[in-house]
Amino acid sequence: MDALLAAFWGFVGGASLLLGALVGLYAGASQRLISVVMAVGAGVLISSVAFELMEEAYRKGGFDSPAIGLILGALIYFAADLAVSRRAKDRKRSQGQQSGGSGTAIAVGALMDGIPESAAIGISLIGGGAVSWVFVVAVFLSNVPEGLSAAAGMKKAGHSAAYILGLWGAVVVVSALAALFGYLFLAGASGEIVAVIQSFAAGAILTMLASTMLPEAYEEGGAVVGVVTTAGFLVAFVLIR
Repeated sequence: MDALLAAFWGFVGGASLLLGALVGLYAGASQRLISVVMAVGAGVLISSVAFELMEEAYRKGGFDSPAIGLILGALIYFAADLAVSRRAKDRKRSQGQQSGGSGTAIAVGALMDGIPESAAIGISLIGGGAVSWVFVVAVFLSNVPEGLSAAAGMKKAGHSAAYILGLWGAVVVVSALAALFGYLFLAGASGEIVAVIQSFAAGAILTMLASTMLPEAYEEGGAVVGVVTTAGFLVAFVLIR
């Protein structure tokens, strides 16, 4: 039952990619609004990473295991993002900057962003734990502008709506599976192993925020993005506590 619950919450977190894609294709949104949503999601994610993922990892594994996982997550995400960016440098942009053949790279980039988040959702249910709805909301909010901006950009780059929605639908399914497998593969693991995986996800998420979400939000939204990010952090901090 908990395994199915993990898959469900992973699906909920990833479903906002498809929701964002639908808005980007058929409704549209101003760059300022996209940036504000992105900044709020970033602030909530930072708070959730600090006070849920890393705090829980420290409780289970002390200092050494979470530190190793955090650095590994950052380095592996950095290397993977560098490789993907060579094929889809502007994978999240909404003004058609994506190249015509970069759909696969864009999807891989979205999976790179989403798998650590979804796996962390699944891991939170291990041992009868309750899923953190604040973290799920953070993932949901951070995915909406990604789906929106990338889908709008892919449409302007010449991709069909069916192709774009199929691509994001596949990413959502993989996100649900990542949460499911995160739960199943680690259900019997030691506290130190779980701590490494949780902190690995934290490192990947923080690196993603610093290298993609926040720079892109600032570029389109301006200095107000800093205040909005802080507000998102504070709201999540209050709700977590």
